[in-house]
Amino acid sequence: MGKLGFDNQKYLSMQSEQIRNRIAQFGGKLYLEFGGKLFDDYHASRVLPGFEPDSKIRMLLQLRDVVEIVITINAEDIENNKTRSDIGITYDSDVLRLIDTFRDMNLYVGSVVFTRYNNQPNTAAFLKHLTTMGIKCYRHYSIAGYPSDIPHIISEDGLGKNDYIETTRSLIVITAPGPGSGKMATCLSQLYHDHKRGINAGYAKFETFPIWNLPLKHPVNLAYEAATADLDDVNMIDPFHLEAYGETAVNYNRDVEIFPVLNTIFERIQGSSPYKSPTDMGVNMAGNCIFDDDACCEASKYEIIRRYYTTSANAFRGRCDETQVRKLELLMNQAGITPEYCPAVTASLKKADDTGAPAGAMILPDGRIVTGKTSTTLGAASALLLNALKTLGNIDDKLDLIAAEVLEPICNLKTTYLKHKNPRLHTDEVLLALTISALSNPVAKAAKEELKHLWGSNAHFTVILSEEDEKILKRLGINVSFEPRYETKRLYQK
Repeated sequence: MGKLGFDNQKYLSMQSEQIRNRIAQFGGKLYLEFGGKLFDDYHASRVLPGFEPDSKIRMLLQLRDVVEIVITINAEDIENNKTRSDIGITYDSDVLRLIDTFRDMNLYVGSVVFTRYNNQPNTAAFLKHLTTMGIKCYRHYSIAGYPSDIPHIISEDGLGKNDYIETTRSLIVITAPGPGSGKMATCLSQLYHDHKRGINAGYAKFETFPIWNLPLKHPVNLAYEAATADLDDVNMIDPFHLEAYGETAVNYNRDVEIFPVLNTIFERIQGSSPYKSPTDMGVNMAGNCIFDDDACCEASKYEIIRRYYTTSANAFRGRCDETQVRKLELLMNQAGITPEYCPAVTASLKKADDTGAPAGAMILPDGRIVTGKTSTTLGAASALLLNALKTLGNIDDKLDLIAAEVLEPICNLKTTYLKHKNPRLHTDEVLLALTISALSNPVAKAAKEELKHLWGSNAHFTVILSEEDEKILKRLGINVSFEPRYETKRLYQK
């Protein structure tokens, strides 16, 4: 583990207490719109070293007795077969995954809400499937003029035509497979129907970033902009908060732009609004749990650079617009850094120049830098991985972790029988060979034991990695970036 800057235990305690206070503020019932990833917030763990990726769900577990989960999914996303890019499954499949995961943790899933429902065929079939499995389902419809035509929204033909979600707990967590799923609209619909029924309820929003009580151009907040460059999110000073309290707070453009509308909707539904600014709506306590600002700043600068390289590679492959690359360059400039700020970038490029072949470099959690070069049997990623394990285990660099008599038959198998043109081993193949070698080789066994200590390392490569290598390194907890170019000039790359 590298240098920490975030107190995760303090965060869990403060965050759960803040949510309890907000429930009490509204008389015992709160709809909490949950943004971002609940189970695996790796962005937060990268920019706030010490933040555990599952912190949000662990925080909810502290409130287990009062929590009810409502999952929203946009019917149009089902019809369009929308897929989560990070785990590669469709939104409707992710609803099933989320339900299973919540249940495994003994968190109560009350229902699934289909937003923008219009009896679409695939959506209707999925709704029937969930209902057959005993899961309560509700339909919410598109509202003409949403969100600007407030008189129509706050009417029986607006929010009034939505199904009322029957809930039994005091904290209703509204979550979804991804953005655009209708979480906020679902909360507003419930407030409308609860008010009609004489039920006191409130709304709050849980978004980790941007962190409202850090400076606008703090690297942690800049890293959030880097992560959302494709969404055109822009951090900004909350003008409503500044006017109401004379205090500077950071929010982002979409919440600031929608706040006057939300405020008016609250007033129309409940007679008055509980909030004076979009920042007021939030419950995030992350900024209060940073104890080493320098550590978080450095981690965030590395993240900005990593996002720059990811975006550059995507633009090179035609997966995004060059304007996103320009935005990342601007964010690096605002953070006062260049790609060379990350030592792994400089070290990998030098290794490639020295060897005349693709190379990689890794900053280990303790700060040491390791390099790896391409050979006849190993690609740069595989070589770097083995060298890192040697370094962590204080193993003599001259010792082979995997004997040649093991490597060469595998390479021969790939080219002779599996018809691969490239005999070099990928990281998954190297890990299998290392595991087999560890059965009889104590040095290989010692190296294998060091795999768990790779978590939090930063690696950079001079060419675009194969999808398999990138996936394996990320599973080991290694933060990966690479130059926007392929190893070969072939048109088809795997």
